[in-house]
Amino acid sequence: MSKNDVYGHQAHLASQREEAGAMGGRVTRSLAQVFSHREASIALMILILFVALSFANEYFLSSRNLLNVGRQASVVAIVALGQALVIISRGLDLSVGSTLGLSAVSSAYVASVTGSQELALAAGLGAGLVVGVLNGLMVTRININPFIATLGMLSVARGVALLMTGGIPIPYTGWAQWLGAGRIGDVPFSLILLIVLVVVFHIFATRTRIGRNVYAIGDNPKAARLAGINIEGTRLLVYALCGMLAGLGGIILAGNLASASPDLGRGYELDVIAAVILGGAALSGGRGTMYGVLLGALLMALLSNAFVLLGISSHWQVVAKGLVIILAVGIDGLRRGRED
Repeated sequence: MSKNDVYGHQAHLASQREEAGAMGGRVTRSLAQVFSHREASIALMILILFVALSFANEYFLSSRNLLNVGRQASVVAIVALGQALVIISRGLDLSVGSTLGLSAVSSAYVASVTGSQELALAAGLGAGLVVGVLNGLMVTRININPFIATLGMLSVARGVALLMTGGIPIPYTGWAQWLGAGRIGDVPFSLILLIVLVVVFHIFATRTRIGRNVYAIGDNPKAARLAGINIEGTRLLVYALCGMLAGLGGIILAGNLASASPDLGRGYELDVIAAVILGGAALSGGRGTMYGVLLGALLMALLSNAFVLLGISSHWQVVAKGLVIILAVGIDGLRRGRED
């Protein structure tokens, strides 16, 4: 082989190495870009947990168990859709758990008194709407900090539910029972309803003027006001929607249990907020997706299912939920720090 051939061969190898390095760099940048989105990271965590549980327990992959996971995630996810809009607009609603219980009790009480399922459903949704509007008015008109306003409403709503029932659960059947435990084929209706609501709220948040206003308010309230956006009206709307979805969640949960208890939904506010933050929403506002909320709720349901299947004490579930919330908020804080 001549010297020119040797040099040509070396140049060709060098060129191939450069092309391979460039391609590897592009792949790395593409993967980094994909996983910079919280939704992709949560999807990967769900996949890992899914694979691990499929090996850890023989019953995990059964259709009955998987549908049960979906049913468990549905109530949290439905309420989290409203919570996501509130958080994206730089708000917070700590009262959703108590709103869930008050709505369930109100709906069951009206059903027992009137015998009308239609009025009962309207009462449950109406109770949630009233709580949401009151939260919105306190935040927008009286300028109470959202944390304080909704923390107070958490106690008020729970107290009203206790006063209505005297602490005694009310039996609840009919439409609510079908909403909570009914199935279309083998699929729980609450899961089908969740999927429909995710699509509807995704379109609302991304394809409507009001939805875009919610993101604008969360990103920069001063700029949104200068742009002519009605900040108070928009925030009042998202709190009202959050309350109504909490009311719907209460009806579904009471129907699944065939009973409405004033303690229903206790602690759900933590699950709901965790689902929203895990799904990519920022507590500082302006960022989050409805599909991310669905993934966050699914991850929380999978974790709860894992504890049951593996026979781990329920007390550790409470610890795990707290750690998940701290981890999610910590990751969000670190990411926001890098962006700043």
